[in-house]
Amino acid sequence: MMEGYVSIREMAEKWNLTPRRVQVLCVTGRIEGAGKIGNIWAIPANAKRPDDKRVTTGEYRNWRKRGNNQLEETDMCL
Repeated sequence: MMEGYVSIREMAEKWNLTPRRVQVLCVTGRIEGAGKIGNIWAIPANAKRPDDKRVTTGEYRNWRKRGNNQLEETDMCL
């Protein structure tokens, strides 16, 4: 690989992620400076791991059960 850049596999080992997850981060543009050379991703060796954007507070847990999503008897078609 070029000097100053690493492959997806090397970055996955460094960040303790799967190579597929690092590839998705590259495709979505979440790794700054990552680019594709032919069919290989080149990631800057000093790139920082992107923040985890998953919701872990449980805010959306059982969201369908909350609120007025249930039909009332008058709203039902017979």
